[in-house]
Amino acid sequence: MKLYGFGPTRSLRALWALGELDADFEFVPVNLLEGGHRHPEFLRLNPAGKVPVLVDGDLVLTESAAIVLYLAEKYPDKGLLPSDTKERAQAYRWVMFAVTELEQPLWRIVRHTMLYPEEQRLPADIELARQDFVDMASVLDRHMEGREFIVGRSITVADCVTAYLMDWANEEDLLGNHPRLRAYLERMYARPSAPPRIAEAFQEISP
Repeated sequence: MKLYGFGPTRSLRALWALGELDADFEFVPVNLLEGGHRHPEFLRLNPAGKVPVLVDGDLVLTESAAIVLYLAEKYPDKGLLPSDTKERAQAYRWVMFAVTELEQPLWRIVRHTMLYPEEQRLPADIELARQDFVDMASVLDRHMEGREFIVGRSITVADCVTAYLMDWANEEDLLGNHPRLRAYLERMYARPSAPPRIAEAFQEISP
């Protein structure tokens, strides 16, 4: 398998799953700062020009959450997908919650602070997005009462997808009122198979 990715991006989700699974793979860096995601060779893998991309034989898979789910199914004995049908449904539920309710507000913040041309940035939308995230993070924070992991008693795909978002939110100072999520963040990144934190990944690509 090959994972095409870059530093402090959602590539970290795929790296987390691969680490938990102790899977054999090759990491292929795609330097976004140098436009590597716009090269024709990479666009043949992902016409959207985004990382990560997993290549496993003749399978080319994009979207970080889909990659995590595929890897969990490829190595079922590792338990990243619960064997119990109802627990597995809950894992799917929280993956969807993460990528829709938690990730999208964070992307809106980044777009209006860094990605969009300055004249297109909307400061008011940054504040709305911050509140949207806090509201939805409160749902997860309450869910985490008495829990070590999001679903069941061991790490699942829901954690591989969500823990990265907690680090991202922490970078934006959005976890101040969510003590369970702050504790969850520290607990998850203390795992020996955890990928680098976002700040660490940024340092690794700094000139």
